Amino acid sequence: MSVKRGFKRIPVWSVLALMVLAPGAAFAHAFLDHADPAVGSTLHRTPAQVKLWFSEPIEPAFSSLRVFDARGSEIDKGDQTVSSNDKTLLAVSVPNLPPGTYRVVWRVVSADTHKTGGDFTFSIAP
Repeated sequence: MSVKRGFKRIPVWSVLALMVLAPGAAFAHAFLDHADPAVGSTLHRTPAQVKLWFSEPIEPAFSSLRVFDARGSEIDKGDQTVSSNDKTLLAVSVPNLPPGTYRVVWRVVSADTHKTGGDFTFSIAP
């Protein structure tokens, strides 16, 4: 089987091989790899920071990390930072939190300018 292109025939396997072997950067996005506290987790004490690791480096100037309480009030300390040693790590400090459920909202721009975002919750047990 082949794909007809102009006056030449290109075998289908060569088209598929090009698709598989083509540089992945064109499709790269910084997706959430893991978090601390973990997505959906229940903790027995407040973490000092909420930390998110992404699948590729992110741009500090165009990335944000916010933490909200159950009423929708932002409760993080507003000191978000991308680690100088690990450009995939975005963190923000949080105060001592009472028991409850907290929502983490993130928006990042990867080094190749793709935007991604998302949210998840974690809880502090009584």
